[in-house]
Amino acid sequence: MRLFFALFFIYCTAKAQTIRITGKVINRASKNLEAVLISIEGTTFSAQTDNQGHYQLTVDLRGDFILKVELKDYETNRLPIVLEASSIHLATVVLKKDSTVELTDNLITLTETDLSDDSGTIENATGLLQATRDVFLTRAAFDFGQAFFRVRGYDSKNGQVLMNGIPMNRFFNGRAQWNNWGGLNDIVRNQEFTNGLEASDYTFGGILGTTNIDTRPSKLRPGVRLSSSASNRTYSGRLMATYNSGGKENGVSYSFSTSRRWANTGYIEGTLYSAYSFFAAIEYELNTKSSLLATTILAKNRRGRSAAITEEVFELVGNQYNPYWGNQDGTIRTTRERDIYEPIFMLNYFFSSDKLKLTAGLAYQFGKHKRSRLGYFNAPNPDSTYYRYLPSFYINNPRGADFTNADFARQGFLQNQQLNWANLYTANTNTVNTGKAAYVLYDDTVGSSKLLFNSVANLEIASNSKLDFGFGYRQLASHNYAAIQDLLGADFHEDIDPFSNTLNDTRGSSKKSTGQIFSYNYEVAASSYDGFAQLAVSYVKWQAFLSANFSNTSYQRKGLFQNQRFFETSLGKSNNVNFSNFGFKAGVSYQITGRHWLKAHASRLSRAPVLQNVFVNPRENNWVVADIQSELITSVDLNYFIRLPNVTGRLSGFYTKFESGTDINFFFVDSGFGSDFVQEVITDVDKLHKGIEIGLEYQVSPAVKLTTAANFGNYVFKNNPLVTINFDTSGQEEPIDPKGSVDLGRAAIKDYKLSQGPQKAMAFGIEYRDPKYWWVGATANYLANNYANISTITRTQSFFFDPDTGERFSDATEENAARLLTQKRLDNFYLLNFVGGKSWLVNTKYISVFASVNNVFDTVFRTGGFEQSRNGNFKQLQQDNLRNNPTFAPKYWYGFGRTYFLNLAISF
Repeated sequence: MRLFFALFFIYCTAKAQTIRITGKVINRASKNLEAVLISIEGTTFSAQTDNQGHYQLTVDLRGDFILKVELKDYETNRLPIVLEASSIHLATVVLKKDSTVELTDNLITLTETDLSDDSGTIENATGLLQATRDVFLTRAAFDFGQAFFRVRGYDSKNGQVLMNGIPMNRFFNGRAQWNNWGGLNDIVRNQEFTNGLEASDYTFGGILGTTNIDTRPSKLRPGVRLSSSASNRTYSGRLMATYNSGGKENGVSYSFSTSRRWANTGYIEGTLYSAYSFFAAIEYELNTKSSLLATTILAKNRRGRSAAITEEVFELVGNQYNPYWGNQDGTIRTTRERDIYEPIFMLNYFFSSDKLKLTAGLAYQFGKHKRSRLGYFNAPNPDSTYYRYLPSFYINNPRGADFTNADFARQGFLQNQQLNWANLYTANTNTVNTGKAAYVLYDDTVGSSKLLFNSVANLEIASNSKLDFGFGYRQLASHNYAAIQDLLGADFHEDIDPFSNTLNDTRGSSKKSTGQIFSYNYEVAASSYDGFAQLAVSYVKWQAFLSANFSNTSYQRKGLFQNQRFFETSLGKSNNVNFSNFGFKAGVSYQITGRHWLKAHASRLSRAPVLQNVFVNPRENNWVVADIQSELITSVDLNYFIRLPNVTGRLSGFYTKFESGTDINFFFVDSGFGSDFVQEVITDVDKLHKGIEIGLEYQVSPAVKLTTAANFGNYVFKNNPLVTINFDTSGQEEPIDPKGSVDLGRAAIKDYKLSQGPQKAMAFGIEYRDPKYWWVGATANYLANNYANISTITRTQSFFFDPDTGERFSDATEENAARLLTQKRLDNFYLLNFVGGKSWLVNTKYISVFASVNNVFDTVFRTGGFEQSRNGNFKQLQQDNLRNNPTFAPKYWYGFGRTYFLNLAISF
């Protein structure tokens, strides 16, 4: 018994021997810094400085550790400390303003360049990574991102974006619409990011990570910030101004921010840019524990779009070419613009006590998202890159190559590269048409309103454990239609499908004028509610969490036009489509020493398909994808962290499997069942992502820092999914079977690579920071193993059959087909980037200049691409590939060449 009491006394004494770490933090102007986070890296021990800059951190640790001192927009300090049985008082820490903060402006410019085409999309997910200081993720965002590198090969819908705790990801494709707050860089910098499967205080999260944007004025640095930028990327100029009041004695704080961005053309020809943004927020402190916040965000963005082009077109006119525009009366006018204006209004409540934090918010968002395009009806295709206008059409003639006409086509294309607006007006005013339009400029429009609610509680249930739980609800009402923007000199447009000669709206007039809705008209209602709970525990060497969520999602279409081709199924409401989903994830961290630790995460979850993959052809009918089901995701990762006085880094391995996915594509095809416009529905899709991430930073001296980052990934299709085809212009209801589709069976695509950007990426960087507050840096990058997206229909059995006879082509052997269907691998390439800056403190004004030059050697590289599905049978594809310049070759997007970004900012 005495031994027991002795051991108990020793244990209690050891537990009582806590160590107190104290000190002070100031800035370059010797002003005390408040709310600086002081933490022991790799542990949960942390504290914040008071309004005098003092801090006190109490720990019960022993050994060598790294003390991290960090504050938003300041450089992080890492101090090596040895914890023994005594208190520590550290010397005053001076934090310097982080002059690289303008890098986030550089990043935002890039994330707005989501290049899209009807046949495919390259969408940059690095907007999620703005708030992280992780070495690998920083390189992924600022260097790999220009080549549309995707972290772990994930689509950005796998990352959740919140604003004041309210989810902002869209029903349509699962992604956040960053343009809704574009240009408000000073405000949206205030973010909290959790990487991958790590636990978030706000939500269950996505497997890519979670970003919460905090718009509270009380959390922003008080004062004024003015900045001006020049660039040759997406926009050429930008002006931005922000004012934040800071906390007032009456408990009121407020912020305003506005910006203007513009360009007659971006790096890609004809890509105009015009954007206005405004932000206002007011916060009222009800008492010392709670506050109310009202936020308004108005961001309007109008931008010209660019096209993917074949290698033939690239060799004729280069990587800056864009066929969507032409000169009209000396002014650039484009047929493809994207115009987004979707204001956001939010009301939030925050409560914080010693044991409980509560966040609740209500948001309303409405507006329109328009995409313009040129329609042509019983008239020649006006696109200069249309296959019949290019040399390859004559060279690949089945009756023999016609080099004379191929040369004429080449010369004609070079002389008339761009759209001829005058010819369109001439065609529309031709008296033969009696006022009917042959060409129409129209907008594909989505007018939507969203109501969003979310509430999250963080409860400390013991000194070493915390419980997080929350509930959210989202509701969408969207109106989807085509509206005539310009009749281009004609009197009216006849709203009849030119391929089947059927009415698009049997209950309305077939003659449509400017501003009227035509072609399609429908509404979609979507709603979702979800809840999550998360338990986290922390010990001296161990930390762990377990999280679970539940969600229910519902979709319904309501047709407003009765389409003659789909007379019974186009008008009125569809059935409700419901999905109930569960998710679980867990993580554990083990501290080997104070400077080395391990983390492991695992997750198993299901999620509803996004709205764009639920209805087969929502523009024309109510058909729902047959036997549609939720997608299953299994993901694990293992991470090793090192934190030494001069070396920091992370090594991670990851494995993620997506099962039972759904995808829908639209295109024209010549295949074994005939030629038509079709909707290709791919179901039961499995994908596998696995790889290794490495990021290391070495502080050679107080002035010189080296960084290296690498990703070695392998992202592939893991099975042979099911493919069905639905016809668009058949002119009859349910043309093939009662479900209106042709079952093509399984597509043999297992082990084909996913077109998710470069699967291998490496970077080496060097940075010099002078004591006189100027700095320069350079990063050399190597990106490889990028693949074009494959055509699924050509990997089905229909590819082997002659549409005229129904018999299999005699020479369509598996070996011959394999040669034709080899996946196109994009070239590997190197990129060199330079950055630099200088800052001055003049009286109380902080002035900074930042400059960057990307792709210094003007390397030409492809960021992605896709196979065209036009040649859907063996004979056609074989004929088209007899020579080195196929008519329906893959189309590619090209990255920017040498570009610059320059920013001047003044803060006071």
